[in-house]
Amino acid sequence: MKKRVIAINLPQFHPFKENDEWWGKGFTEWTNVTKAKPRFPGHYQPRLPADTGFYDLRLPEARQMQANLAKEYGIYGFCYYHYWFNGKLLMERPVNEILMSGQPDFPFMLCWANENWSRNWDGKFRNILIEQNYSIEDDIDHIRYLCKKVFSDKRYIRINNRPVFAIYRSKYFPNMKQSIDTWRKIAKQEFDMELYIIRVENEPDFGPEYLKPGFDAAMDFQPLLMGAFNKWWKNLPFRIMNHLFKGRYQWFNKHFSYPAYVKYQLNKPIANYKCFPCVSPGWDNSPRRKHSSYMAFIGSTPDLFGKWLKNTLQRFQPFSKEENLVFINAWNEWAEGNYLEPDQKWGRQYLEATKKAINETEDE
Repeated sequence: MKKRVIAINLPQFHPFKENDEWWGKGFTEWTNVTKAKPRFPGHYQPRLPADTGFYDLRLPEARQMQANLAKEYGIYGFCYYHYWFNGKLLMERPVNEILMSGQPDFPFMLCWANENWSRNWDGKFRNILIEQNYSIEDDIDHIRYLCKKVFSDKRYIRINNRPVFAIYRSKYFPNMKQSIDTWRKIAKQEFDMELYIIRVENEPDFGPEYLKPGFDAAMDFQPLLMGAFNKWWKNLPFRIMNHLFKGRYQWFNKHFSYPAYVKYQLNKPIANYKCFPCVSPGWDNSPRRKHSSYMAFIGSTPDLFGKWLKNTLQRFQPFSKEENLVFINAWNEWAEGNYLEPDQKWGRQYLEATKKAINETEDE
């Protein structure tokens, strides 16, 4: 059965007011990328773009370029991160202009990145820049905005005519069921829309029980490096841990074997509940962590990534004709070493591996 491969797309590659205020005038994701330095012998940094150049997503040519590349290499659509803070949108210009212009003619969906924004880049929110606050009123305002401005677009990705909407951190909601019920009620009563709502699986919250608030499905989110790290250090005797870290765990840097991780994923059982699979070309968040700990995959290659993607496409059996989504994290997370776009080391080889895996499995 046919699968739709969707790549997660970060729209932070353009300057905007809040980033100017928080990080300095003209800041974009490229700022961290170009400042990166190798941290150990053989460390591949900085990672710099090849064919695409240092694009600016305010430009229609840049958005069209991304869509053309993705389409050329077999990717069905993009999943853009969506940033909503009680009616305030951040980083919204690329998607807004896609909506207003009708271009590029390429399928897309949204994932609400419903975390606080902080200076820490680590999800721990010690220095919050803008905070999420949840309420019924905000649920209503948010779903009205989405149904009216976004979900009605003919390019929006659907399952059985239901717009697909992903929630990145469902555990942050004080009452997830109430929020989902509210969204479904407003969408149906005011816009005659049925929604298809996905929860992104983040550690340690996995399993069918997390779908009970009313999610239609889950989405795997790779790579799961924190789980591997926690399993490793929590099993160490305290005296060894104290010697290694000297009471400063945050300064410890952990490197993981991408070949070993792929081998693990190839042998890992498929989820026994409705969960869309995900693969990842790599990880290295050292560009964002100049003065603190970072995590990095070592040994990622296009061949290994292609092997993982092909295996996933072969093993995944869609839950129905249109419940056939397979995600790649990510299209352009350059500051996390997690991207398909061409770089100066590999060129288009990750894209070529993607197309090869899709072509070799599309009739299976």
